[in-house]
Amino acid sequence: MLTLIDVARWTTVLLVCLVLTIAGTSDVRARRIPNWTVLAIAGLFGVWFFVGSAASILSSLGAALIIFVCSYTLYAFGMVGAGDSKLATVVALYAGLARLPEFIFYMSVTGGVLVLCMVAAQPARVLAMLQMRGRGGLDKGVPYGVAIALAGVMLLLLPITA
Repeated sequence: MLTLIDVARWTTVLLVCLVLTIAGTSDVRARRIPNWTVLAIAGLFGVWFFVGSAASILSSLGAALIIFVCSYTLYAFGMVGAGDSKLATVVALYAGLARLPEFIFYMSVTGGVLVLCMVAAQPARVLAMLQMRGRGGLDKGVPYGVAIALAGVMLLLLPITA
């Protein structure tokens, strides 16, 4: 039998997954992650903390801080967008320190698959880029918000690994 806490937990999970889907879709279409999606995910963390989180608030904030420092550094060097940095930071809240390696693993694997799909979709461009020793590049870059969103969904829906 479902309790009120279970209903609140699953409602929160579904809402976070919906907002992550919107953020990822926006990144594909416009190469932009709307700030309201980042704020909504951060706000939903407040609910998640009380109904579903296994991590302490310090653990969640620590994970977010680690991801923020790393992703902001990548942003400062022009390797990721600001939206990617913000999205990864708020999703890390849900991981906490204990599940942070799992989140990073999911993000890395889904990002790698995303890049392989982009390469498969544009083989001539990739060949040209290889002949130019990487100077050609893909026009719009990789919408890494998709990988972050998928990693967040996996983090919330897949069972906790030990």
